[in-house]
Amino acid sequence: MNPQLIRGLGYITASIFFIFGLKMLSSQATARRGNLVSAIGMFIAVVTTLTAMEEIRWFWIVFGASLGCVVGVLAARLVKMTAMPEMVGLFNGFGGLASLLVGWSEYHGKWAAADPVSLFTTVAIFLTVLIGAVTFSGSLVAYGKLSALIDGRPILYKRQNLVNAFVLGAIVALGVLFSVQRLDQLSGSGYALVYLELIAIVVLALVLGVLSTIPIGGADMPVVICLLNSYSGLAACAAGFVIGNNVLIVSGSLVGASGLILTRIMCKAMNRSLANVLFSGFGSATSTKGAGYQGQANPIAPADTYLILEAAHNVVFVPGYGMAAAQAQHVVRELGELLHDNGAEVRYCIHPVAGRMPGHMNVLLAEANVPYEMLVEPQDVNPTMEMVDVAIVIGANDVVNPAAKEDQASPLWGMPIIEVDRARTCIVLKRSLNPGFAGVDNPLFFKSNTRMLFGDAKASITSLVSEFKQ
Repeated sequence: MNPQLIRGLGYITASIFFIFGLKMLSSQATARRGNLVSAIGMFIAVVTTLTAMEEIRWFWIVFGASLGCVVGVLAARLVKMTAMPEMVGLFNGFGGLASLLVGWSEYHGKWAAADPVSLFTTVAIFLTVLIGAVTFSGSLVAYGKLSALIDGRPILYKRQNLVNAFVLGAIVALGVLFSVQRLDQLSGSGYALVYLELIAIVVLALVLGVLSTIPIGGADMPVVICLLNSYSGLAACAAGFVIGNNVLIVSGSLVGASGLILTRIMCKAMNRSLANVLFSGFGSATSTKGAGYQGQANPIAPADTYLILEAAHNVVFVPGYGMAAAQAQHVVRELGELLHDNGAEVRYCIHPVAGRMPGHMNVLLAEANVPYEMLVEPQDVNPTMEMVDVAIVIGANDVVNPAAKEDQASPLWGMPIIEVDRARTCIVLKRSLNPGFAGVDNPLFFKSNTRMLFGDAKASITSLVSEFKQ
């Protein structure tokens, strides 16, 4: 049989596995199988690609695969769930870097071989290098913000958008000059000049990635993670056109498209446009205190909290990043089971942007074996929130902040929230009254139906579990 036909069938098979795997990842019930299906597709793609190579340097292939396996296993075993957003950011960044290196290497290889290169290919190389570099540096900034290595608040300065536009314009101008060069007709000195253009494009693209990410902070980080994920897919897709690899084009397109769709979902969940996220500098103010944000908080002890929960018939948990930081998901599940055994209806309401990456809370609760059917979205709970006996907010802040619907001056104004302030009793587990990641004060803490259970979330929930067991 024709080897080229076999490779084509291999790539089609891998693409089908990718598509079905991605579809299965959209549901928590099938996500694990979807991950396995996608991994099988990638294995098929790698084996098929190896069969297409005329010269295989097995040492470097085995060395690279082994190193990648070691890094992957260590990341899976050692990285805590609280650090998952940072790890996803790094994965996005290194995906972009890999595409950048593929484009760079392919351009140099074609010149060394004196191969004729079409305008389409040079444009694809330019886009690969551009998107890959922006993804890499932008992801490193996102990693720094999420891991608190740099200030998580937006970094703003005068004429910031004008500077970004100038850098982008310079990149486009250099890209045009780079793309129109006939590679097979360049002399050594001519190639050196074009090579300098390529280096300049890489440097400016790295700068653009930093400049376009530093103004973003606070609650916008889930959107940034989605967008950078999309960039990494688009860079891979462009690299697929450079090297003529169909499965790379397909997989890159899938990642790019799904990332853009998820970015749109995140923006919709925050009632903001993508331009507003990228250029508004959300969360630049360290505080937004006003008359409606002040009052007397009502603290409560675990023993009194137990009495309220013991009498409750309808309980809604609202997890946030504080639950992840305290690693409290397992005791939260245990408390939910005890409440259910006590006759209460228990649900877990998850806001789309809760945590610091899309699906962060879903992953944590799945890790703790919380039944999938108990997870609900804000629109499932808000219409009947007055019927909820107790809403337990565990380390969430911005996604339950009533300022989003009460204060037009708030940066959160218009953002759909979980309206726990309308529950009969709202118990907030938090270490202090400090603002959340977005830097916006929360008037929920001072509502008459709110009780503040101060302290570490895991310790507080453990105390409640002990009260029930006694």
